[in-house]
Amino acid sequence: MKPLLTLQVHERMRAALHAGAPNLECSLDLDRSTTVVEVNDSGWSHGGDHFPWLENCKDRTIYYWDGSGFRPASRFTRSLIKLVPTQWGPPTFEIDGIKMLPTAKVSPYADAERKVSWVQPRGKVILDTCGGLGYFAAWCLKGGAAQVLSYEKNPDVLWLRTLNPWSPQPGGVLQLTQCDVAVQIESLREGSVGGILHDPPRFGIAGELYSQRFYDQLARVLVRKGKLFHYTGTPNKLTSGRDVPAEVAARLRQAGFVTELRGDGVLATRK
Repeated sequence: MKPLLTLQVHERMRAALHAGAPNLECSLDLDRSTTVVEVNDSGWSHGGDHFPWLENCKDRTIYYWDGSGFRPASRFTRSLIKLVPTQWGPPTFEIDGIKMLPTAKVSPYADAERKVSWVQPRGKVILDTCGGLGYFAAWCLKGGAAQVLSYEKNPDVLWLRTLNPWSPQPGGVLQLTQCDVAVQIESLREGSVGGILHDPPRFGIAGELYSQRFYDQLARVLVRKGKLFHYTGTPNKLTSGRDVPAEVAARLRQAGFVTELRGDGVLATRK
């Protein structure tokens, strides 16, 4: 994987140069590992390749090497999709400036580990409805899942995964498909998955993934006693008075689940 740069790493390299140090130990893969780079007036070197200093290195931006220069890890088609660094190492991503993963108090990668543990993936087929950067899938693989069926609708998010060293590679146990899970789920067999992780975009972007029809499909494909974790957050609760977790729990109960509020979402068990 080609090097990734953040403002923090770039500033450390420049500081080493100004201090007269010929090299520096740092991370070029968002803290997955560390390596040693050599610095000089024209730039820095690693693995036999030389890279120039960035003329304008911005905060909250991850830069990737495209073969001729460093470019921000972002794309704009229908929405601005951007990979964003965190203090924890594993990045989050944003859609039109809205953060998709929690980062304020915990690493998004560690947060995914905790939530995956609630569905107990070992030996099970896990449905990962909205794959995102793949952190749920990564912990399902580490947790011994028999198979992970992961769906992601947005091609730009899938492109971010190719840049992110914390995103798992598809293949083998991990089956990653670009599609709309609201449509694709209808082709899954009844009782064919042993656990579900559902982390949809906010309701205003993907209301169909909060619908009674979709929850009925989740219940149909999940085995009896199977676990579902549904991330909800608490959007607009203070301003609108709307209680999204309570609304979600009510619809899940109607679909045939026993529910409890857990963390920033709803943990449900299929009756």
